[in-house]
Amino acid sequence: MGELLERRRNESFPETIETDRLRIERLSHETVDLPEYYRICSSDEAIDEVTEYLSWDPHESIRETREYVDMVERQWERGDSAAYLLRPRENEDGSGDIAGGAGMTFDWEQKTGTLGVWLRKRFWGRGYSGERAAAFMRLAFDRLDLDVVAVEHQAGNEKSQRAIEKYADRFGGSYDGTVRNWEVKSGEARDQHRYTIRREEYCEATA
Repeated sequence: MGELLERRRNESFPETIETDRLRIERLSHETVDLPEYYRICSSDEAIDEVTEYLSWDPHESIRETREYVDMVERQWERGDSAAYLLRPRENEDGSGDIAGGAGMTFDWEQKTGTLGVWLRKRFWGRGYSGERAAAFMRLAFDRLDLDVVAVEHQAGNEKSQRAIEKYADRFGGSYDGTVRNWEVKSGEARDQHRYTIRREEYCEATA
């Protein structure tokens, strides 16, 4: 166990990941314009709809945005999680713009990484969620030596459910079940649905 925890402290996450259509780059004060990021996270088109099933609400001040970026930088350095920006690559509509955010949180003792993603409404329906998930699974299994990748969505989030079911099935994963009253959002206790993909399932699906 000590060896695993030492490996966690020394693990270096990639600063950037490129897929066919996305540039996935570390979220930090060096990579994001804070006023722009605040605008996106506070008053972007349909921001209430975007955050309806997320763990965070629209930001109320640029200070809140700054504190959020501070937090993810600390988590990155500790090895607790890796937070990224999603930017469409050249030849994509909105090339270079921030399309949303993605990340992975880690339980190193259980060798499990849990995925998360959000997208601005103008970038919905492009399949970016699945493309990002495939890239993060490669990171989890090929570089970080994890055994399980998990992904969750709140009850009622049908868009996320369809996207997750599609790539979980593609990589041999399965639906684990429902955790009741897992998270409180807008004063309402909500159920959470969980899916997992094991290393051996991923390897067989991508052989």
